[in-house]
Parts: sequence; C-alpha cells; structure tokens
Amino acid sequence: MADKIFRVNMTDLTTSVEDVPEAWAGHGGRGLTSTIVAAEVEPTCHPLGPNNKLVFAPGLLSGTVAANSGRLSMGSKSPLTGTIKEANAGGTSAQFFARLGCKALIIEGQPKEDKWYSLAVDKDGVTISEETELIGKGNFTVIETLAGRVDSKLGLITIGQAGEMKLSAANISVKDPDSNIRSGGRGGLGAVMGSKKVKFITVDPGDGKVEIADPDKFKEANRTFAKSLVDHPVTQSLAQYGTNVLVNVINESGGLPTRNFTLGQFEGHDKISGETMFDLIEERGGKPKHNCHAGCVIQCSQIYNNLKGEKVTAGFEYESIWAMGADCCVENLDHIAEADQIMDDIGIDTIETSVAMGVAMEAGVLPFGDGEGVCRILRDEIGKGTGLGRIIGNGAGSVGKAYGVTRVPVVKNQAIPAYDPRAIKGIGITYATSTQGADHTMGYTIATNILGVGGSVDPLSKEGQVELSRNLQIATAAIDSTGMCLFIAFAALDNEECLPAVIDMLNARFGIALTADDVTNLGKHILKTEHEFNLKAGFTNLDDRLPEFFYTEAVPPHNVVFDFTGEEIDTYWDF
Repeated sequence: MADKIFRVNMTDLTTSVEDVPEAWAGHGGRGLTSTIVAAEVEPTCHPLGPNNKLVFAPGLLSGTVAANSGRLSMGSKSPLTGTIKEANAGGTSAQFFARLGCKALIIEGQPKEDKWYSLAVDKDGVTISEETELIGKGNFTVIETLAGRVDSKLGLITIGQAGEMKLSAANISVKDPDSNIRSGGRGGLGAVMGSKKVKFITVDPGDGKVEIADPDKFKEANRTFAKSLVDHPVTQSLAQYGTNVLVNVINESGGLPTRNFTLGQFEGHDKISGETMFDLIEERGGKPKHNCHAGCVIQCSQIYNNLKGEKVTAGFEYESIWAMGADCCVENLDHIAEADQIMDDIGIDTIETSVAMGVAMEAGVLPFGDGEGVCRILRDEIGKGTGLGRIIGNGAGSVGKAYGVTRVPVVKNQAIPAYDPRAIKGIGITYATSTQGADHTMGYTIATNILGVGGSVDPLSKEGQVELSRNLQIATAAIDSTGMCLFIAFAALDNEECLPAVIDMLNARFGIALTADDVTNLGKHILKTEHEFNLKAGFTNLDDRLPEFFYTEAVPPHNVVFDFTGEEIDTYWDF
C-alpha cells in the first residue's frame, strides 16, 4: 500500500486522502513536518490563526520492528517562539500512523462555529465528529472515558485544558502502551491544536503493516543496531536510573541551573537524584524500568508511586525533576512527582512551566522551595485559567514581562533547559542557534562536553564548541526524521557499527542505497529549511543570542560567564 497524506480542513469540516508529492517522498518525522510547514504555512501568519497548520508525521522507520523507532513528530509555527517548530513524543500513535500508510496528517483552517471536534484516523482516512463530553477535561479523563467509548488499544493524541485555553506552554499528549502520557512538550503546539478546536485524535491501525523491501537485510541490521544500544554504558545507566541519573552528574559539573539560574549546584541534589528516585520506586513497588513505546530496548521510563504505593506519575524525567527541583529549589521528590502528574493532566510543558515558576519565585509570587505552593498554582490557577495561571501558563518570558524580572532564561522566548550554558558552553551554542528556541535535544553537546561520548570537548573552554553543536544539530535533524529516539545518539557516536546499521535499515525498508553522506545532507537540508522559514518570519542572526545576564553574571562554582561574541556564534551557519 502506497503511503498517503491525510488532510483535514476544519473550516469546512472536510477531509481528503492525497498522494505524496515527490518533494516530500524522501522525508519522515521532523524532516517531513518542517518541509510541509515551510511549503504550506505563511511564515508571518499568527500561530493561533486560521493560516497556521498542524502536521503529524511518523518517522521513516516507524511501524517497523526497528528498536527505539516509535517517536511521533508534530510540526507547526510555534505560538511560544514564533519560529518553525517540531516536537516529538513516544507512545503508540507513530507506529499506528505508519501501519495505516499515513505519511502525514495535516490539520488546517478553523471551525466557523464555536464547537469542539475529535478526529478518528483509520485506513479509509479521517472522520470528524463533534465532541461535547470531554471539553474542559484533563488528559487522564480523556484516556479513561475513551477506553469505554472506543477500543482502548487505539492510538490517542490529546490536549488538556492548557491546549483548550491556547496557553503558549500547552503540549500535545500521546498515549503510551499502558495508557500513560508522553508529551510533545516544547513550543506550545497544544495551543495550535486547541486553536483548530480539535480535542483528541484516535488512530486505528486495523491490520495494516509496513512493507519492508528486504526483510532479511532489515532483521540483520536491526540486530546489530539493538546490540549497539544495549551494550553502551550511557544507555545502560539510563536503563538503570532513567534520565534522572543526570542530576548528580550535572551537579558535579557545576552546570545544574539552580534558584532561577543564579547557581550551578543545588545543595539538595541528592534528595532528587536518579539514585534516590530508584530506591524510592523499588521501596514503594513502582516500576524502575518502563518503555514509552513498543520496541524500546533502553526502557529509561518508570512508574513512580507515592508512600501508599499508588501510581503518581510515569516517565518521570530529568528535565522535569531539575526544573521543578533545583531551579525552583524544591527538595521533595513527592511534590515534584505530583507537579509532574498535574502538568501531564492539564497538558502543559514541564520544562517551560517549571522554569516560569522559577521566574515567578524570583518575582516573589511564592517562595523558592515551596513545592506545595507549586502544586496549588498548577491545579487551581493554571488548570482553571485564572489571571496568574495564564501568565505562568504562557511561559517564562510571559512571567518576566508581567513582573518586571530581568533574569529570564529564554532564547526566542522558549525556556532554557537543565544545563547552564556558562558552565557547559557547547549547549549554550545549541540554545542560541537552534531554529526552535532554547532546546537541549536539538544538539545535545552534553554527550561530549560532560559524558565523554564521541570524544571529549572541555565544557569550560570555547574551543570546538561551535563545531560540536553544529555537527550534533545536523545529526539530530536526521535522527528526528527516522522516528528514532534521540538516545540512539550515544551508541551512534561511539560504536562504529551503529550508524551504518541505521542506514542499512533505511535501505532495506525502502529498497534504496543511501550513504552516510546522504544522511548528513538530509540533516543539513532540514536545518536550512527551518532557518529559511524563520528568516521569512522576521528573525535575524541577532535572535541567535542568549539573554544578557549569561554574559554578565558569573555562575558559581566555576564563576564563569558565557563569553562567545555574536560573530563567533554566527559562524555556526557556515555550512
């Protein structure tokens, strides 16, 4: 069955199934979402207006048995940054889209009437239905209610109250195999889905399956690839302690942003570390290992229980724990877990919202360390859309403007994640130059700056950082196109068999003959496509800068600043 484009027009409530244009045929995942947004969205449009579009695309290897290939890309113009945007998440929907032969789902226009809708995607295309019962409800209620209304095994993509309110930090949530939530977190794409008046999307794969041109070659390459993942020491650490293994590592490096980015180390780091979390999960009968999609061989997710042994949250990640923990000085993992659960339910980005809380603490809205206060604000203010809730729910930049705070850690208005760019300079280049606002996943220099993966580049030196960030951003754009989890990068950087095995799988899947150079060129093409969109939207090289306090306020314990000139940062685009 040839892949098709599924299109939904919310203005006239029509749907269509179209052939894939030749220019889109070689793309998947982020490469396809960015290609479609660049081709069909006017860069100067209002992100929440009728001319923006929301695109969902499985990766080139989605729906196959390839290890760790279950990521779903979502693309649009971001209401938070004003740039082009791609966010991706695990769950079952990417694999189901691929099995249906749906290369991309494009949602365009806006309803003329003030009504909400759901979309049902199956082998015949998309059905639009009016939705009344679940409006105003959180993501977990949507999952529970639909389990009784439709087959609970269907893929599900949903927004919570934050997306309905079109908050700039709203995310899009994807159901995982155990009905937990995985989020396309950054950039406020949940607000775009809310602006289209789409509450949820179900995906029914039926008995569809992905055709493999050379099954034997594919199996052999996947065996090599999966072995390279499970044998790598970093992925073994992730399997043991989850991503939160990084708290102690980054704290030790002096790059753990603390108290709204005024310090590089957190006194309470041990209380919120991956090792402590592992012990608590074991004691309370949770699950220290869990996969966010079928076929994951790393299983860095987990189920975190409370003192009574009841599940609080799943997929309890380093970024969320750092942001609500060290950045807000909250030392109680149970408060952080409760906050994580509330944010999953209302459908809001845990990084953006927690960094916004840190700025609000600096403004005196609540004291640093007040975990109970954070949960109260999430539940009673953001979840209910009060004035304060909307200020915080629109992100860290919004809080800074409302309260006159000058230390606001954002690039292109998106909150900076869990690595201080003064103490880990490579990630500072990524934050500054990323086409999508501050985002560690765009070029994860932590691998080489801190973990010694793919060589070693001194995090405190300027030497080699621009090249490191550039090479990783190019590679990441290509990885994001395959539907692969970013964590394959550790093995790909260190194991000479890993990347060739991915290329072999792509060739066996499609009956083609890609080389390593082709994959690099794909990554470059995606970055240039995204950059071109941003230039047309009005961004310039002067937007590729960190906030000024990073250049003037030295961060302890190394007492360093971010010391790249604008000219040095601009050399990033020399490729």
